[in-house]
Amino acid sequence: MFEKNADILKKMGADITTSEIKQQPELWQETLEIYKKNEVAIHAFLEKIKKTTDRKIRVIFTGAGTSQYVGDTLVPYLTRNGDNHSFSFESIGTTDIVGAPYDYLLPEETTILVSFARSGNSPESLAAVAAADKIVKQLYHITITCAADGQLALAAENEENILLLLMPSKSNDKGFAMTGSFTCMTLSALLIFDQESLSQKTAYVQAMQELGQEVIQREAEIQAVLDREYQRIVYLGSGSLSGLTREAQLKVLELTAGQIATVFDSSLGFRHGPKSFVDKRTMVFVFVSNDVYTRKYDLDILNEVHGDGIAAAVVGIGQAGEGSFSETAFTYSTQEVLLPEAYLALPDILFAQTVALHSSIKVGNTPDTPSPTGTVNRVVQGVTIHELS
Repeated sequence: MFEKNADILKKMGADITTSEIKQQPELWQETLEIYKKNEVAIHAFLEKIKKTTDRKIRVIFTGAGTSQYVGDTLVPYLTRNGDNHSFSFESIGTTDIVGAPYDYLLPEETTILVSFARSGNSPESLAAVAAADKIVKQLYHITITCAADGQLALAAENEENILLLLMPSKSNDKGFAMTGSFTCMTLSALLIFDQESLSQKTAYVQAMQELGQEVIQREAEIQAVLDREYQRIVYLGSGSLSGLTREAQLKVLELTAGQIATVFDSSLGFRHGPKSFVDKRTMVFVFVSNDVYTRKYDLDILNEVHGDGIAAAVVGIGQAGEGSFSETAFTYSTQEVLLPEAYLALPDILFAQTVALHSSIKVGNTPDTPSPTGTVNRVVQGVTIHELS
């Protein structure tokens, strides 16, 4: 797909999605430059908030669908590597906040609501901000969005308690599925809250770009795996890569319009019932962590499911490290920098996006407009926001 010309891709209904997946490594560099440009303002904004309280500040990552999965991916890593003296990190979907705001928002707790949004126009995104403004007494916002003309971005203008970060313009995906928007927003928040030095973060981003380009260059290997007959896909992982599995499987559901069924879980959690999903029509993908301890559990489930002998294929995805999976694996050749899980998540999801793209074509769908009935939309529609009393 990445080597086909635009005319062929247009006939397949795949030119937008294919180009938006392929351009991501370049957007990651642009996201890093946006962070560097705003680093002083970001630091000042956070330090101002820290001075308002001697208690831990709640940082709530929020969004709907893919935008929620940004937070799901970030929180495990930041719980260990963020400023845990000052902040506690949580991921709560806007759909949860809007549906039951008093279950999630604490009036007396100083809170930073980090809103992720591709368009900034989703009704739940706007309603979650409004609910938090109404309920939380000491509230600050960080708005990370891809659309300068979206309602969330416009609402941030001239507001002292809102820090607005606009992602690269090309990350505002025109295709149905969020791709570059997801990875750029994830990287932006990671750069903000990770306690590593700027030089180390820069090294991580450079390594990410190399791995991302490798996924694109090795597309034929991914295609070879997908040449098998399958009707189901499973994604597994641990820590931040467990959070990533939710986004990975959603790409398949979206781009195939549900024609391929999916399951996601943690590497350890999969045995507790969800493993029943696996049959001879099932592809099982496992994101393998670079953490020496966690990696053992990822390799265990790879070897176990392969040993069961009933899946169409079992594939490990990751960098080479201690322990290995002897069967089918997509092992990145770049080993100079072993990426921590939240950074490894970005080239890993590019792999999963590629799987979803090929799966969409395999079932005869059009990736750019995958919902034939129009019942699922690029920006969600049909949501009634009820008045909050």
